Amino acid sequence: MNIKSWIPAAHWLPNYKKQDLTGDVVAGITVAMMLIPQAMSYAMLAGLPPYIGLYASVLPLIAYAFFGTSRQLAVGPVAMVALLVSSGVGAIAEVGSSQYIALAILLALMVGVIQLAMGVFRLGFLTNFLSHPVISGFTSAAALIIGFSQLKHIVGLPLPRTENIAETLWLTLTQIADINWLAFAIGVGGIVLLLVLRRINPLIPGPMIAVVASTAAVYFFGWQDQVSIVGNVPAGFPEFAMPSVHADDIVSLLPIAITISFVGFLESIAVAKKIAREKKYEIDANQELVGLGIANIVGSFFKAMPVTGGFSRTAVNKNAGANTGLAAIITAVLIGIALLFFTPLFYYIPNAILGSIIMVAVFGLIDLHEVKHLWKVKRDDLGLLIFTVAATLVLGVKTGIFAAVGASMVWFVIKTTRPHYAILGRLPGSDAYRNVKRHPEAQTTPGVLAMRFDAQFYYGNVSFLKETVKRAETEYGEQLKAVVIDASAINQLDSSADTALHEMYEDYCARGINLYFANVKGPVFDVMQRSGLIEKIGKPHFFHTMNDAMQAVQA
Repeated sequence: MNIKSWIPAAHWLPNYKKQDLTGDVVAGITVAMMLIPQAMSYAMLAGLPPYIGLYASVLPLIAYAFFGTSRQLAVGPVAMVALLVSSGVGAIAEVGSSQYIALAILLALMVGVIQLAMGVFRLGFLTNFLSHPVISGFTSAAALIIGFSQLKHIVGLPLPRTENIAETLWLTLTQIADINWLAFAIGVGGIVLLLVLRRINPLIPGPMIAVVASTAAVYFFGWQDQVSIVGNVPAGFPEFAMPSVHADDIVSLLPIAITISFVGFLESIAVAKKIAREKKYEIDANQELVGLGIANIVGSFFKAMPVTGGFSRTAVNKNAGANTGLAAIITAVLIGIALLFFTPLFYYIPNAILGSIIMVAVFGLIDLHEVKHLWKVKRDDLGLLIFTVAATLVLGVKTGIFAAVGASMVWFVIKTTRPHYAILGRLPGSDAYRNVKRHPEAQTTPGVLAMRFDAQFYYGNVSFLKETVKRAETEYGEQLKAVVIDASAINQLDSSADTALHEMYEDYCARGINLYFANVKGPVFDVMQRSGLIEKIGKPHFFHTMNDAMQAVQA
């Protein structure tokens, strides 16, 4: 077994280049300054103590650096996964309770095991069931839910945890007289500061600057009794401990664990592949699952929440000069040092500034560009995106993603059971046959119906295709002498479809119509031969090209 195929770091570590060190060090420091406040914010979003986010930003990063294939991916807590943790664990235990924390840590272990198993058994292709419109719609809807969930920290009101945006807004409006205007000023000021700094230069560690400035203001002006603050953060690193595992908890958490495994991997692989294309190297999707799985498993033994690769931090990591996984290791070491020596500095961090960090981060995930693109290119997919947004906002994050995936698969089945077909005619002055609807100049042959089906021929679309042929015969309006089927796009033929072809041939024989095939692919031809259809119709009725078939028919 080649160790480099399982531990990619075994390839880049021995061959590390001195010229990569400066970029890795700068990127590691920059991402650490960004990740410390973000990790605390996303832990808070997940309903966990802020220090859980910091725990998730040390060993999981190191584990991924050794086992992942992306050189720039910044792993750690992310908003989407935090929201899914809140949605899944919040339905089982009271937010903030010791049971809630234990279940979140168990969830990290379950996510890690699922991702590791998918990677080892090379099941990365299963994520293809989440189409891009579904992911875009889910991400946009989840960003809205996440953003508005932070409103309680910005306005300083005790709003209940809910995924219902309308309820959040209504409760805020009905309590507008009780808004904590100091918290509001800190939150809104943080949003403005973050947006301005991002516009000036994306590499400026805006979250860290916002946290330092607001924390200093709370400390020096004595606002800790007027606004909600982080409070005590345990110093030091958590001890190694096996997550509490109970069969009932595993069953209860399994749906959300599967969801996080898929959604987290998709978020990670999307940004990893994008940057890998820019940097001219390859990403192994199954090894990415292994890397993320091990990162989550390792983190769960040190009280970490589930992690994955994040869009914004990865972009910052790349732009800051990251060349290898050493940048992630430097980030992890710096956060570990902060946990050991600087946790007293976190005491006065106002929750309002953490809420503003989350808001700015997630509202950038709302994908209006994709809506415009699909409106222009493929409105069927736009309908699926809109359905996903509506299902997520109405039904909630956990139910919404499953409803969207179900709708996506149903739509796929519908499209395969009603495939595209074309009546063919010959283009003047050539041997090419094309769709007469798209090429009005294409000439049909009197007495001959030439058709092409652009899909596999299987039990799901047998009835549709038989009805389509009959309708085409009726619309043809002439006395048919022959039917020629261009099978160039048929790559599969099952027993039900083969039986239908036998019936079609027998019907044509009874009516004195000849049946011909062109461009039959090898696997389809083999099925026809084994079923006796080739012998029944006769090999002279099978041709390599449409032009050969049409010439034979006319002769």
